[in-house]
Amino acid sequence: MPSIEWDYQNPFLMDIHVAPHETDRLGHTNNQVYLKWMEDISWQHIEPGLPWSLQESLGKSMAITRTEIDYLAASYVGDHLQLATWVIASDGRLTSARHFQLVRVSDARTLARANSQYACIDLKTGKPSRMPKAFSDHLGQLCVNCQLP
Repeated sequence: MPSIEWDYQNPFLMDIHVAPHETDRLGHTNNQVYLKWMEDISWQHIEPGLPWSLQESLGKSMAITRTEIDYLAASYVGDHLQLATWVIASDGRLTSARHFQLVRVSDARTLARANSQYACIDLKTGKPSRMPKAFSDHLGQLCVNCQLP
């Protein structure tokens, strides 16, 4: 199998096998499924250091404020994919950003790239709120090429 060229070093990976229910009328993976996979890997990546129980007890969480996806090629039922993610920015106060790269394993072809921006919110009000220290510390540890204040 060809070697995968990741956009950044040390990707956090999620293996995916495209299921029939994840495809659309065109026969390829439905665009909304890419968003679900991105949400799934984001939680898997963040929860070891920031479990949901801690987020709830602090009354804060990171919410997506913007996502951009470039669909480069299609995936189909039975394809074995790897989705990679990295935290690529964090200001240590309110916002962070994450990059995604979706690759078909059999030919190492990048099928999609995406970036999501996040803001820390208060779980009761849904309004932006300063990150607790646990958030800024953990995001700082995960962050690739970040320079925190």
